[in-house]
Amino acid sequence: MDILAHTLWSGALAKVAKKRNFLIKSVGWAAFFGVAPDFLAFGPYLIVRILTVGFSPPFPMGSEPPSDAFMPQYVKELYHVSHSLIIFSAVFFLVWLIRKKPYWEFFAWALHILIDIPTHTSQFFPTPFLWPINNFEVSGISWGTPWFMVLNYTLLAIVYIYLYISVRRRRENAARAL
Repeated sequence: MDILAHTLWSGALAKVAKKRNFLIKSVGWAAFFGVAPDFLAFGPYLIVRILTVGFSPPFPMGSEPPSDAFMPQYVKELYHVSHSLIIFSAVFFLVWLIRKKPYWEFFAWALHILIDIPTHTSQFFPTPFLWPINNFEVSGISWGTPWFMVLNYTLLAIVYIYLYISVRRRRENAARAL
């Protein structure tokens, strides 16, 4: 899925969790962790690319889906690390051990991985969610498929409209109570 959608889904989940008093303190950090796997995997490469060749696509335009062969090997390795539920679990429990309490905003990272599993094809960065234990991958539907993008952003709009209305109702009820 694209980074904007990951951010929005993570933010929505965090807003709902916070609203239900489910130990989420920061919607912003949850949204950050919801997009962090892609920033970790692709960010260094994009920075280097911009500094060396400027703003140009890393693969030929019009190739659908583009081949991940155009990406350097280190991007693929970072993708394996950042898109693994095994690595997520290890980091989550390590942070829990250090902090003496879980950091629930991290679950947006897991949400990112779970969303990517069915929304990536085997042709372009399939999600290695069991890495390094197993290389099993699912070939789903490309998140870039036009009808899927329309559906995804329509669902996001519905979720955010619902969140807006529920916050507004809560404020109106609180004002009436005074």
